[in-house]
Amino acid sequence: MDPRDPAVPGLLRRGRIDITGRLVDASNATLFGTIALDGVEAQCVYKPVRGERPLWDFPDGTLAGREVSAFLVSEAGGFDVVPPTVLRDGPFGPGMVQVWVDTDDERELVDVCAPGDVPHGWLGVLRARGGRGEPAVLVHADVPELQSMAALDVLTNNADRKGGHVLAGVDGNVYGVDHGLCMHTEDKLRTVLWGWVGKRLPDQVLDKVERLRAALDAELSDELSEHITRRELRALRRRVDRLLADPCYPEPSGYGPAIPWPAF
Repeated sequence: MDPRDPAVPGLLRRGRIDITGRLVDASNATLFGTIALDGVEAQCVYKPVRGERPLWDFPDGTLAGREVSAFLVSEAGGFDVVPPTVLRDGPFGPGMVQVWVDTDDERELVDVCAPGDVPHGWLGVLRARGGRGEPAVLVHADVPELQSMAALDVLTNNADRKGGHVLAGVDGNVYGVDHGLCMHTEDKLRTVLWGWVGKRLPDQVLDKVERLRAALDAELSDELSEHITRRELRALRRRVDRLLADPCYPEPSGYGPAIPWPAF
């Protein structure tokens, strides 16, 4: 099912979830299954709150709500890079439910390669050495969808934008997933999308930031307050205002790792 099909939000909120498997590489309980309603069916990801691993810097039981917050911010600003996501009861209690994205394995967006093999037009992020000492570079594509995603990560203060969290959908769209570590009040930005550091936001991305600011003055703040604290909401507003005042992709803060580990 196309993640952007108009029927998806209602299906996620009211459909019956049947678990068929588990994504074993995920650090928190991440279950895979189908969701069905009135003859319409789709695949989905379900992350129950009870399966969240305790973290030292994020309050327990809040990751599912942060995933929903990232979706709400993406939609309100028109970034359109987070698959439809809701918070609801499921087979193992309340949790995040997100429509599954089928990916195009032939379309890479983030990669590690030898310096001489960087695809034309791609942007370098980090130089490193492989297990045998060979030079390698972390790179990503220079495309509008990733420009939007990088700005969204700044705004949501995403602490976990791994390369594996950037998906090229078979529908031709680009999606970002796994937003449980976002919306913190402290600077936590860790991402593989550093290719535009210091460059001005493209006009189409700046328009989205402005649209998000207007939404925060309307109904979005009330929607977000169901998932994040008042302090976190105020911090989001500050990040939006800061990016509007200086509309450039920021540099790493220097207060912690700039890239999540592992990077994929």
